[in-house]
Amino acid sequence: MSDVVAAENDGDSLVEGGSSLNFHQTAEVIAWLSSQFDAAGKVVPDFKYTPQSVSFLHNLASRSQAKTQASLIIESDLLQKAAEYRLQAARISEVLKAAGLARESLPENVVSSAEALANVANLLGTRDTELGGLLVAIGEMFLRKAEVAETRNKTQMESENLLDHTRKAIARLTNLKRTLQQLQDDASSCEAQTEKWKKNLAIMAAKEQQYMQQHANFRKVLNHIGYSPELSHRGLFEMAEHMKELEKRKMPIIDTLRSYHDLPPDKELATLAIQNKQMEVEAAEKYLEDVLQSALGTRE
Repeated sequence: MSDVVAAENDGDSLVEGGSSLNFHQTAEVIAWLSSQFDAAGKVVPDFKYTPQSVSFLHNLASRSQAKTQASLIIESDLLQKAAEYRLQAARISEVLKAAGLARESLPENVVSSAEALANVANLLGTRDTELGGLLVAIGEMFLRKAEVAETRNKTQMESENLLDHTRKAIARLTNLKRTLQQLQDDASSCEAQTEKWKKNLAIMAAKEQQYMQQHANFRKVLNHIGYSPELSHRGLFEMAEHMKELEKRKMPIIDTLRSYHDLPPDKELATLAIQNKQMEVEAAEKYLEDVLQSALGTRE
């Protein structure tokens, strides 16, 4: 502390630890700490003064001095009022003694009644001990009592509402805890099922890759043999029906050809008839082949 005081002669501030100390405030803080610890009969402990600690202690010292000054003013005022009250009591006592109404000369019941009246006035917070003043004070007390009772009722209603809300909140919390516990139990029981689903998903993903590869291979094979998406099942069915119709048209020609087996042994006529029938069969086969080729070309 002495180092800080001695350094004050070198300037108004000193840079310490990257920040500046205000020596004017530091001196006020040191003086205030010395006065406070001296009043308590103790020695000011050594500690490092930093800008933060000096600023905090300076604010504390300012507030303490302001409070002390205010308390001294209030104390002086109370002492002055007490002196005035003592002087007034002395004057009233002299007046009562002169009038023969001193406390020592009054009966015991009068003294007790006066003390009871003074206690009632102090309880009601009034200096007027007359009947009217006491009645007014009692009326004000009843009004305050009614206000307090109304406030108490409101507070009680609010307390009951808060208690009701608290009970509902506790019930909801209990339900939430029960639901949470149930969900935790369900989660633990579903972990095995989840693992099973993960394995199944992995298997399904592998199968999907396999099927996609097979599908690509099948598409290559179909493209290689000339299959196109336009060649549907319906088209194949129509071609089969047309094939059956051509077969029906071919059967009479074949039957006619077979009938030539019963021809007379005229070799030239038989040969000519056979050649004619063969030409008809070849023409029918060629027509069938052309129809098939045209149907396939239309589908492509």
